[in-house]
Amino acid sequence: MSFKAWFISDLHIQDEDESNSQKLLLFLHSLENQSRPGTHLFLVGDIFDLWIEKHSYFIEKYPKIVNAIRVLVARGIEVHYFEGNHDLYLRKFWQQEVGVKVHDGPEFFNLGSVKIRVEHGDLMNPDDKGYLFLKKVLQSAPVKLIAQKLPSSGVRWIGERASRASRHYTSNQKKLDANHIKRFMHRYADEVVHEPPVDYLISGHTHLRDVYEMDREGDQVFSINLGSWFDDQKALLIDGDGYQFVNVGDDPS
Repeated sequence: MSFKAWFISDLHIQDEDESNSQKLLLFLHSLENQSRPGTHLFLVGDIFDLWIEKHSYFIEKYPKIVNAIRVLVARGIEVHYFEGNHDLYLRKFWQQEVGVKVHDGPEFFNLGSVKIRVEHGDLMNPDDKGYLFLKKVLQSAPVKLIAQKLPSSGVRWIGERASRASRHYTSNQKKLDANHIKRFMHRYADEVVHEPPVDYLISGHTHLRDVYEMDREGDQVFSINLGSWFDDQKALLIDGDGYQFVNVGDDPS
């Protein structure tokens, strides 16, 4: 099976008029018209700075992005969306109405002969007790029920404040020395690379783009963190020839 799988994460889009939103739309359109060929698109969390449940506020705020992804699904591109810590409870809209496959934890994929493990990456640091507690609360049944029942205006009010709190907390964590962040990312990769064995571990969340090479019985295994779009806008491409980061601002023709 020939495949070309694209991965992006941590865009934190807040408005369709902002620069990163426009670049995302150009990237999605390039997949649609096959100027950048693709068989799979993986949205690895925190694509939006806030998206909760199936509320009209979010659907109406990002119609161009929603429609562009809907078109990709209709064209036969397999799209996967991993919930992050800013985009939660996505199944009712993104999976049931748009046709995107939604995941709330790590998933394994066999693309041709290539085995890939994908997750947002917010559970990589076991020492980050505060965030792990926050994640558990956010994924609890009572909070999910509240998110379902609140009107869009209420979700917007609560969500924007929760998003600011999460952004403040995680930004403080991400001020840690880059080598410290890499240490816990690499330690995590070493722990999960054999569960089951894979060729690539793909994650986001830390906003630190990184490639960590491991050896698995003589074979190369790569743990790749996608970084964010705050400093530069890159998508990861994996196909039968290997991997590469591609600048979405480049002309694909």
